[in-house]
Amino acid sequence: MDTLGILGGTGPQGRGLGLRLARAGLAVVIGSRDRERARQAAAKLRAGAPGGEVRGEANRDCARADVVVVAVPYAAQAPLLADLAATLAGKLVVSCVNPLTFDDLGPVPVEVGDGSAAEEAQRLLPHSRVVSAFTAVSARRLLADGPLADDVPVFGDDDGARAQVGKLAERIPGLRWVDAGPLRLAGCWERLTAVLLSINARYHIHAGVRIDGLGSGSRDA
Repeated sequence: MDTLGILGGTGPQGRGLGLRLARAGLAVVIGSRDRERARQAAAKLRAGAPGGEVRGEANRDCARADVVVVAVPYAAQAPLLADLAATLAGKLVVSCVNPLTFDDLGPVPVEVGDGSAAEEAQRLLPHSRVVSAFTAVSARRLLADGPLADDVPVFGDDDGARAQVGKLAERIPGLRWVDAGPLRLAGCWERLTAVLLSINARYHIHAGVRIDGLGSGSRDA
C-alpha cells in the first residue's frame, strides 16, 4: 500500500484514523468537499505525527489513493460514492460509516434498506471490494495521546480484503483485528455504536470493545 485516502477525513473519525496511521508510517491523504479545509486538517495532523506524511485534497483526488476509507456522515455517503464509483473501481474501500441519528433520548440507529451502511456502499461500488471496520473505535480516543486496547471486527465478502484491512488496523498500537465474517453482518456492529455512545454519555467515558476468549492475538491471515 502506497497511500491511504480518507474520504470525509476532516471529521473526528477520519482525523483520528489519519493521525494514528500517519504515526504508524503510512502516507495519508485527507479528503473533504473543501480542498482548503482538507489541507488545514492535514497540517494539524502533521503537527501531531512528526515525520508523518499527510496531505489534504478534495474528495475526488483523495479517492485516487491505493486504499480508501469512507468516514463521511451516513447522509452524505450515497451521493458521494455514486459520484466516485468509477474512480474507486478495483480498489479496496473501508467503510467506517455509522447510520445514526439523535433524539431527546440519545443516539438511534437508522434503518438502512441494504442492511448496513457497508452493504449500501458495496451496492454503490459494485467494482470495489468493500470491507467494514473501525465503526466502534472511539474517535476521541484515536485523537488523544493515550493508549488503545480495542478489538476491530472486520466484515467483508473477500477473505483477502478482510485480512488486508485487519493488518492495517494492527498497525495502530493497541488495536487487534477480529475476522467477523461476511458483510451481511456489518449492520449488527454498526448498530452497536449507538449503544456505546449511550454508555459513554452516561458514564462520561469513551468506551471501546474487547472480545473475550480470543487469546493474545488475532486470527492469522
